[in-house]
Amino acid sequence: MITQQRVMEILQEAGVLLEGHFKLTSGRHSNKYLQCAKIFRNTKYSEELCAALAEQYQNDNVQIVIGPAMGAVQMAYEVSRPLHCENFFAERDENGKMTLRRGFAVNPGDRVLVVEDVVTTGGSVREVIDLVKEAGGIVVGVGSIVDRTGGKIDFGVPFRAVISLDVQSWEPENCPLCKAGAPAPVKPGSRKI
Repeated sequence: MITQQRVMEILQEAGVLLEGHFKLTSGRHSNKYLQCAKIFRNTKYSEELCAALAEQYQNDNVQIVIGPAMGAVQMAYEVSRPLHCENFFAERDENGKMTLRRGFAVNPGDRVLVVEDVVTTGGSVREVIDLVKEAGGIVVGVGSIVDRTGGKIDFGVPFRAVISLDVQSWEPENCPLCKAGAPAPVKPGSRKI
């Protein structure tokens, strides 16, 4: 089992934790951003963190690991390796709806683990959960490298993270950085708002 100290060492070494004024995918603002894509630049980071997450689901008979594109494409692959199962990703169609394409399919009764690199509001995760359920799959859990909610989020299935951090975020109208006249927030994530 990986220690929280080791996880923080990896996040710092990989340059994941950024400070400034950020606009999150949810539309909320924050003074911290976790650029978990940097974890996947080097397999020494991704392999260790994803194996630690997979270990938490090793007894759940996971058959498929699915992550939403973009942030969890590589993550789904890395988490599936120690679980010895299939992996694929969900992506948005031309209307912005999360879907399975490229021949990926969940069959009735398939046991699915949904993964996401960072969970803040869980919006993308909930969309993937709905996709799996609509196909008749069984969501055995949700896993993330970083839980930004400090353990406060509930997906209705077991949720496990490699590390849980309580990182503050605010609705734009309540953002203390905006109120203090800080430069406009940066949007480092992959999804348009």
